[in-house]
Amino acid sequence: MLRVGPSGDPLFFVWRMQNTPDQNPTPPAIDATLDEARLDEPRLVAENGVAARIAHLAEPVLAQLGFRLVRVRMLQQNGQTLQIMAERPDGAIGVDECEAISQALSPELDVADLISGEYRLEISSPGIDRPLVRISDFLRAIGHEARVELTHPIESGRKRFRGLIRAIEGEGREAFLMLERNDARSDEEKDVRLPLVDLDEAKLMLTDALIRESLRAGKLQIAEPEAENPDDDDRPRRGPGRFRGPTKQKSRPLAPAGVQTQFKKTGATPKSRIGRPEGD
Repeated sequence: MLRVGPSGDPLFFVWRMQNTPDQNPTPPAIDATLDEARLDEPRLVAENGVAARIAHLAEPVLAQLGFRLVRVRMLQQNGQTLQIMAERPDGAIGVDECEAISQALSPELDVADLISGEYRLEISSPGIDRPLVRISDFLRAIGHEARVELTHPIESGRKRFRGLIRAIEGEGREAFLMLERNDARSDEEKDVRLPLVDLDEAKLMLTDALIRESLRAGKLQIAEPEAENPDDDDRPRRGPGRFRGPTKQKSRPLAPAGVQTQFKKTGATPKSRIGRPEGD
């Protein structure tokens, strides 16, 4: 059975740099060119221990289905939960796709037997306030607020930062993140250049601007199928059905909060539950 979170879709945003940025910039529309991110684009971060072994197992399975791994976590709330975040290269994922991933990964996990004891398998999309794990994630998030933590401090002695993503310099793990800090003290630099080779964790912050852009992008995604498949007037001229109105197709459900299977390694019948994934 499935556990499905609130409606919506994981969202990404692009904001072009200006010579004189405003104090409270509003990110413009999504740049379609970034929606063509590579399926094999490497991540900037990696898991440790059992989570690393699960990530190594999951990545090729996801790639065969056309998805990218975002993150693997073992959560210990209400028993063990294995949370695997995945997405298409354009950042979207649907409920049916989460189910397909779960069905493909479950037998592989059973054979590998990497987790001792009972656990739940949770397939989740990154969500609105998503982790940033690839260069394309940071490029889509330019103009939005993020929290960034490095494995090693920079020259100032700090390794935790919060502020607006302004630009990315360079490529791959050798790239640098240009961040305009909003947590800087009066004696600290407001604009910092952070080496992504030392990235430990980065995450978008849930701001009003991010929520507004999320709602707007969600409406566009619902409108696109209607534009591609306009209602054809196929009503018969005579007989039953000639007075019926045009039929409307339901939009495909999306899964920002994920899909969860019930306890594994038991014969119990899974039950359906609704809510957000634990640990976010």
